[in-house]
Amino acid sequence: MRRSLLILLLALLGACTPAKTQAQPQTDAQTDPQPADSLLTIAMCGDIMMGTTYPTVRLPQNNGAEIFAHVKQLFIDADLSAGNLEGVIADGGKSTKDVSKANNYAFRTPESYAHLLTEAGFDYLNLANNHTNDFGPEGRKRTREILEREGIAYSGLPDCETAIVEKNGVRYGICSFGQNSYTLKHTDTASVTRIVSALRPQCDILVVNFHGGAEGTKYSHLPDGPETYLGENRGNLRAFAHHCIDLGADIVFGHGPHVVRAVECYKGHLIAYSLGNFCTTYGINVAGLTGYAPVLVARIARDGRFVEGRIHSFIQTPGTGPLPDLENKVAQHMRSLSEADFRGNYGLTISDDGTLTPKP
Repeated sequence: MRRSLLILLLALLGACTPAKTQAQPQTDAQTDPQPADSLLTIAMCGDIMMGTTYPTVRLPQNNGAEIFAHVKQLFIDADLSAGNLEGVIADGGKSTKDVSKANNYAFRTPESYAHLLTEAGFDYLNLANNHTNDFGPEGRKRTREILEREGIAYSGLPDCETAIVEKNGVRYGICSFGQNSYTLKHTDTASVTRIVSALRPQCDILVVNFHGGAEGTKYSHLPDGPETYLGENRGNLRAFAHHCIDLGADIVFGHGPHVVRAVECYKGHLIAYSLGNFCTTYGINVAGLTGYAPVLVARIARDGRFVEGRIHSFIQTPGTGPLPDLENKVAQHMRSLSEADFRGNYGLTISDDGTLTPKP
C-alpha cells in the first residue's frame, strides 16, 4: 500500500515539472541529436540588385527570368529565406545621389521585376542599407508598397523596426540594422538592445540582419574592433553580433563589404559576418572575390541552437545571376577567412564542400 502511494506521488510530481522554455540555459540533454523533421531550415544571402534603370538602363536578358534559376530551390525549400535588397524597386522618383562623383551609385530596379523575388522564395528582405534612400522618400515608399504586394516582409528603418514571418506555426522575428542616418544603426547599442530585447518574446526564432563593414577586396578580413570607410564609422561587427546573440538572437548574418567574410558559431548560434554580393547583375563589380555569391543554409533546433548547415557556393558574372561554383571555391575561401580571423577558434568545422558542423 505504501509503495503504491509512493509511486503515485512521484508520478504526480513528474507531471507538474514545468517544461523548459527558450530563455532557460542549455543543458547537456539539449545537445543530443535532434530528429531531422524537428529542425528548421533558414536560407540566407547577401546583396540583391536585379538590374537598374538609372542612370542608364542595364537589365539582364529575358526580363531577368533566369537570374535565380540555379539558386531558387534552396530558398523555396527553406522554412525562412532572407537577403538584402540593394536599392529600390520603383519606376519613378528623383535620385538623391550625384552619380558623376566617385563612389556614388544609385540603383533602381523596375517594378516589373518584383515577382522574381517571390518566385525565388524570398520571405524577407533587409532595407537597412546605403541604397534604400537612392530615390528618397518616394523610392522608399514605393519599394515597401511593392514588397507588401508580393507578400515579402521587410524591416530596418525607423518606422519599420521589426518584422514577423509566420510559417507552419513557427513565428520568425527579424530585425535589421545598417550604418546610415535613415536606417536603424548597428552602432547605436541602446537602440539595438531595445529592439532585439522587445522582439525576443514575440517570436519563436529571432534572426538579426545587418549591413556593415568597409567595402572591397581589401576588407575581406574581419577586424577585431571598429572599422571605418570613407570617413564613416562602419561599426565593431564582432561586438555587435555577439551582443545580439547575448540578447537572445538565434542567428545573425550580414552583408555590405561586397565580399564574403568569416563565419562563427558563438555560444551555439551561427554568425555570418558578410555573405557578399548575391544577385547584382549590373552596376556592381563582380570580378574576382566580389563575384562570390554564397547561399548559407542553416539547420537549427527549435530552441535556436545551430545543428548543421552548408555554404552553397555560387559565382556571378556580369549580367547573370548566381552560377554554380563546381570547385566550391567560395566555401573554401570563407573557411580560410574564418581560420585566419579567429585564429582557428570559430566554433565550426567547414568541409571542402562547405558543410558546417559545430565543434563540441
